[in-house]
Amino acid sequence: MKLIFFIFFLSLNLPLLLARGGERSSLSSSSSGSARHLFEHDQSRTSVDKAKGYMTNSDLEKAVKAFGQRCSNISRIYSIGESVNGVPLWVIEISDKPGVEEPEPAFKFIGNVHGDEPVGRELLLLLANWICDNHMKDPLARLIVENVHLHILPSMNPDGFALKRRGNANNIDLNRDFPDQFFPLNNDVDARQPETRAIMSWLKQIQFTASASLHGGALVANYPWDGTHDKRKNYYECPDDESFRFMASIYSRSHFNMSLSTEFPGGITNGAFWYPIYGGMQDWNYIHVSCFELTLEISDNKWPNANELPIIWEYNKMSMLNLVASLVKTGVHGRIFSSDSGRPLPGAIMINGINYTVNAGRAFADYHRLLAPGQRYEVMATMPGYKSKSTVIWLEEGAITVDFILDPDGTPKGNLLRNICDCDYYGSKSKVAVLDYFWGFHFEICFVLIVFLAFLCFLFKRRMKFSLLKQRPSPKRSVIA
Repeated sequence: MKLIFFIFFLSLNLPLLLARGGERSSLSSSSSGSARHLFEHDQSRTSVDKAKGYMTNSDLEKAVKAFGQRCSNISRIYSIGESVNGVPLWVIEISDKPGVEEPEPAFKFIGNVHGDEPVGRELLLLLANWICDNHMKDPLARLIVENVHLHILPSMNPDGFALKRRGNANNIDLNRDFPDQFFPLNNDVDARQPETRAIMSWLKQIQFTASASLHGGALVANYPWDGTHDKRKNYYECPDDESFRFMASIYSRSHFNMSLSTEFPGGITNGAFWYPIYGGMQDWNYIHVSCFELTLEISDNKWPNANELPIIWEYNKMSMLNLVASLVKTGVHGRIFSSDSGRPLPGAIMINGINYTVNAGRAFADYHRLLAPGQRYEVMATMPGYKSKSTVIWLEEGAITVDFILDPDGTPKGNLLRNICDCDYYGSKSKVAVLDYFWGFHFEICFVLIVFLAFLCFLFKRRMKFSLLKQRPSPKRSVIA
């Protein structure tokens, strides 16, 4: 009798026992192939007490502006748009030259994508203030301020936070509102939510190298692809799968206990292997704007009590810092120049064997290519109207800087720059060196021509023109790398 009762009890509670945490929990069987959403029917039941100790939207705005005043030497505050209800989407930029475009990588953090996952809001303000307080004395904070442009959007969904539900004011899940690579979702620009349009417009203005969005309900670093072409739950790797696994592991290993997960080996997961979603922000970033984005589940509880925030911050602090710092501590970086003028070329970088292109910046032609270390890579620089050049590198734990000088398609076969190696490991004076080369080269040519013409006149006067021309030496040529 006891056995029958136990089996009956287990059958009633089995769905609850099997449900997973995070935005990807409480899901139907993967074979159904349908999009999955959480708490669609009980979003409004979130207790008002859960918000106690958290910043309201008004508090958040005041905190952002107060930070801007307190740390004005390394930051600027700006808005990328408004929510459905007109709440500004405030961003904090942290850099030694905020608002000034530089040949440096840019990273963005986005919090509160889902209204009922507010931990990211709090942690991102703590991160900004910690960097402000420590950038003069902590090497990691100084590295970020001096070498990265860090942009922090604490809340993408302030309306959902105020309503204490997952979706925005229109009850739309913002992490399903982006154009999808597999299915024709959200292709109508006017039908997208204002928060989504604000993000997409933002990324047209700033070229981000990498980013992460902060979620709650699980403890794992998620990477692309998030969906599959057949809607089945499978490991579906993107072209940069190894690089993404490396990025996700940086976060997981730096976390207090994420890498110890028994559900997710190493504390990381491929999104489609966890469960497929469509219209997600992560895949859209990688496909359309060359931004390597992770989806970070940073707390098992979607809305923990506010008194737990200090310990959650301590668990995630080094992960957040190390992820941003990895932009300059690893990978391949450099600039692309034209050999005929020395000007920067906004070309592209490709890696042999990886079907993915990273574009160089428009102003400085700088590129920042994230790659998993410990491997040999063939790096190629291309630009329409110019001849491609490539070099082979062995990427160890540290970053490598490679500068490319491309020849125009019409360059004569005997051009001197063919004596230069295909790539040049450069310092801060590489552009000056290229310009100095051309100035010195043209000056030498002019000087030799003048001397030669004067010499011809002298020979003509001496009536020895033909005999002396046979002995005329060729002008010397030099190259400054």
